[in-house]
Amino acid sequence: MNRNRIALLAVCLCLLLLTVGCNKDGEQQAPAPAPKAAAPAAAPQEADLPTYTIGYMICNSEKETNERFRPFTKYLSEQLHVNFKMRAIDTTKFQSVVDDLDFTHTNSLLYIIMHRFNGVEVLAKEVKDSLGPLSQGVIITRKDSPINTIADLKGKTVLFGPTLAPTGFMSEVDLMLQNGIDPDRDLSFYTVPRGSFKHEKVVYGVLFERYDAGSLPIADIENMAADNRISMDDFKIIAKAPPIPYCNFGVTQRVDEAFARKFQQAVLSITPETTVRYDGEVVKVLKRALADGYVEGKDAEFDIVREMAKRTNMPPYQKF
Repeated sequence: MNRNRIALLAVCLCLLLLTVGCNKDGEQQAPAPAPKAAAPAAAPQEADLPTYTIGYMICNSEKETNERFRPFTKYLSEQLHVNFKMRAIDTTKFQSVVDDLDFTHTNSLLYIIMHRFNGVEVLAKEVKDSLGPLSQGVIITRKDSPINTIADLKGKTVLFGPTLAPTGFMSEVDLMLQNGIDPDRDLSFYTVPRGSFKHEKVVYGVLFERYDAGSLPIADIENMAADNRISMDDFKIIAKAPPIPYCNFGVTQRVDEAFARKFQQAVLSITPETTVRYDGEVVKVLKRALADGYVEGKDAEFDIVREMAKRTNMPPYQKF
């Protein structure tokens, strides 16, 4: 072998030994490689979380109901570390699907139906508008109408709210019956609007003189006036029904007591300042839900609704 190559190899070998060699006499050692950082624990995936379904009664429209309660549902998922799914359900179909739900958000008439037939228990009442956790049905006419009392409705036309809306239909029928007017015999005609936003259609139906009188929750006409869509000066309220409980959260028989109470406390603890990040923005949960808050509900508070349902032959006491 060429002496120059032998010498070059010897030099390279010496340099290699100086670089990586180690001995007990204190020669420099190559630093040990740094240990790899531990990977952060993976956050629980949606598929790994327990799943519960909340059924929300469609109020004005399915689109509006989804817009109101999707952030609300996301907030509850984060607070309780579960996966809540929401379903927007028509009032007429609610009782047929309630056994597939875990929690419900409905009006008081639907609640007493599901309590009797499906064992749903109330957890919280929704607080909103001028009456807080209550709603009040009223009968309205135009300001210039000759109708001033319920008795004056005889032979007239009336546009009611949805039949399963307790303060859009049932409480006003109860008022009429207690004042000697049977809608089936004494009115010339009555009906319910089709499609979405039925209570607003009641107001416009009276305003534009399509009907002599209208039946709806007082909060709906107050809110329309507050939004400058109508003027209260164009209407008069000829009768008011007693205030009754309205929207509420309930729990079905599928949910154990401990988790039901956790859900209840999470709902009751929401304040006007409570927020959730939804679709890239920070949303105030109650403001988006069109609510002011929630208070605990007791089943006995719905007895007034039960008595109205019995007097007006409405579910769950309907007799054919």
